[in-house]
Amino acid sequence: MTCDIQNRSIGDVLELLIEQGLDGTAEAISILLNEAMRLERERHLGAGPWERSEERQGYANGYKKKSLQSRFGKLDLSIPQTRDTDFYPSSLERGLRSEKALKLALAEMYVQGVSTRKVARVTEELCGFEISSTQVSRAAHELDVHLQQWR
Repeated sequence: MTCDIQNRSIGDVLELLIEQGLDGTAEAISILLNEAMRLERERHLGAGPWERSEERQGYANGYKKKSLQSRFGKLDLSIPQTRDTDFYPSSLERGLRSEKALKLALAEMYVQGVSTRKVARVTEELCGFEISSTQVSRAAHELDVHLQQWR
């Protein structure tokens, strides 16, 4: 049964890319990341859904919706949750590191004196999505926190 679900997801991604080309990249990445996180949760728990196993270390507990802006566009993700264990998908953590680097670069531009409006324009030009002045200010605040820790 698991194999059918995996093949269907990969088939969905391929169909999406055939139909929409590069415009469907964000949705395709969302499908792939959701599937990777689901598999990672299965490995963490030591058993698949509804599977009885001596190695089981907890239980699946649904999904939590999350939207994430990335260089591919807006990703709609379903973060797998667990009961009785501490789990967060490492595949998502790795992706967030590069997004944090982008935020720190934006904060650095702000600290160097570039206006929030110009930062927003540059981001939209380079990344293809709009960022608000509030988000730039938050990124600058994060940079201040890291700078204080370093001092």
